[in-house]
Amino acid sequence: MAMPRRGEHTSGFPTERRVEPGVDRIGVRQVTVPASGTSGLRSATVAVSFNPAAFRCARLAGELADEWVELAQAARLREGAARAYLTAIKALLTYVDAEVPGAGSASLARDDPDLRQAVTGWVRVLPSQHRAGSRTPGWNAGRVRALIARRAEHPDRPVAGHWSGWIDGALGVRRGSSSELDEFSRADKKTLIRVASAARRATEARIRAGRELAATGTDPARGGWLAAENLLWAIWTGAHPCEQIPARLPSAPKLPEVLHRLAPDGAWHSTRSLLRFLVAQLFLTAMDLHAYRILLMAATGRAPEEITGLTEDDLEFGPSGVTITFSKARANVRARQAFSSDLAPAGQLHPPGLRLDAAEIIRALLELNRPLADRVGISPVPLFLRASLPGTEVVAGLLTRSKGLDFTHWLRLQGITVSGPADIRRLRKSTKVEKAIAFGGRISDIADDHSEQTFRSHYAHGTTLRVIAGDVITTAQRRWLDTALAGPTVLDEQATRSLNDPGSASALGLQPADIEALRTGQLNMGVTDCSDPFTSPFGRPGQLCPVAPLRCLECRNAFVLPSNLPQLLLFAEHLDQLALRLTPTHFHALWGQSRATLLEVLRSRTDTELRDARRQIAEDGLVLQLPLASRVEFDA
Repeated sequence: MAMPRRGEHTSGFPTERRVEPGVDRIGVRQVTVPASGTSGLRSATVAVSFNPAAFRCARLAGELADEWVELAQAARLREGAARAYLTAIKALLTYVDAEVPGAGSASLARDDPDLRQAVTGWVRVLPSQHRAGSRTPGWNAGRVRALIARRAEHPDRPVAGHWSGWIDGALGVRRGSSSELDEFSRADKKTLIRVASAARRATEARIRAGRELAATGTDPARGGWLAAENLLWAIWTGAHPCEQIPARLPSAPKLPEVLHRLAPDGAWHSTRSLLRFLVAQLFLTAMDLHAYRILLMAATGRAPEEITGLTEDDLEFGPSGVTITFSKARANVRARQAFSSDLAPAGQLHPPGLRLDAAEIIRALLELNRPLADRVGISPVPLFLRASLPGTEVVAGLLTRSKGLDFTHWLRLQGITVSGPADIRRLRKSTKVEKAIAFGGRISDIADDHSEQTFRSHYAHGTTLRVIAGDVITTAQRRWLDTALAGPTVLDEQATRSLNDPGSASALGLQPADIEALRTGQLNMGVTDCSDPFTSPFGRPGQLCPVAPLRCLECRNAFVLPSNLPQLLLFAEHLDQLALRLTPTHFHALWGQSRATLLEVLRSRTDTELRDARRQIAEDGLVLQLPLASRVEFDA
């Protein structure tokens, strides 16, 4: 058998075979992320899980779920962001189950079925599932694209089809837009702060009275279940679970009169309503927290989520106030800011004005919320903790936007009507507008708690700032027009002869002595005459005009008489020579207005007047009457 020649060894290395990938993992995917919202009250972390088997396209669900788990761990996503990715994944999987034939075999590693076409169809119908202009379709499509891009970059996770165009190119759906909120008017803001201050005082008085009454009570098993102080004692101490209290009470119609008098409408229709009322006498409720949020937003100028997310660990009290560490999860930013207390001097009965004291408000909130936090084992104590009775036990929660507990409902309960939408974020914009006015529009000072771009795109669109900007533009335009139009007064021969008429002289603001001085040349400044050289707009009052005759053609005090025509022609020649020496931009900046006025004056003269003036220059040997400094400038 002949030996193979060089290069004929074809079986020395095995041919690489592509193995059809299967499902990487089976079962429920779970990731542990930092908790947020109400979940954060119970634990610092929360486990978020997803079961791919809940969908027909389980293989595709498992692939996206694997990328989701790794992304959540690598990017350190919080609970809200992790759940948002899950929402986008479930939306795509639901579409694939319903619209793609053979969804059970769908996989990013397979060409059949064509998932590229399926994702394109899903992106196309996303906007129809949300309100017009919503940003949710763009967010969901972007999250799915991020997961597919991660898988395509992994060397051991093949992705079939041509995804690079969609991954690197257009998303296929608009990002959406949001309507900018206007700030509260000054009257609405004052009303909100005034009503919130009154509501806060009423809340603290109510809870103080409720806790004092509870302190006078005793165990209902000994003192009786029909006394309000005993019921409050049982709730406050937790000696009897709340679910046992209704069983110890008679039906609502049979409750004693002393308990019925506590009802807002004079009678209880259920024992559960009585129990909720008693809980509200001891702890803050959702409706109580709105007043504190308004006051703290007005005192600090911060966004609502920065205020409601505060805990006692974010506070550092000092002898003169409090230093607060604000967290803005959307921007992943933490910032510290100090607020001083405004203590009235001893013996001063009437302070000069109301100033919201952030330190005092926060101390009051901590004092009110600490008992509830200790009761349910929450640490650190959140500032905006509320008690509720959804079932048979007192539950601690955070401020919510649920219907009936939101800011709109609080306004309705307080009898407040505001212009525009009832959105608490408008209070933040009101503060930014006030800061813009105080700092004179300097964005670097206004945008001290966010970027300058955020201010331009988000906060600089309120009505007040638009009006201020309009006033600034109008003032600048008026100043420019006054400078351009308030020039010299040009008189021809007939107008000069009519100066003897008292009506004409008064219309020009001249006195008889001024007219005589103009006729005799006493007010001649070289190029033009002047009504009063000591009130020049270019100098101090009482000072002889420092710029004559160079700026006479830009001055409102100047009078151009027919006798000034020879000097005007000589001045025009000098400006023509100067225009040849300077760049057009430089010349226009220095002499553009004077030249425009001069040309307009010369165009108003007849050809005969111009010929006579040039003949006078030639016969009398006239030269331009300029100061020595001006000649140095021209000759330089």
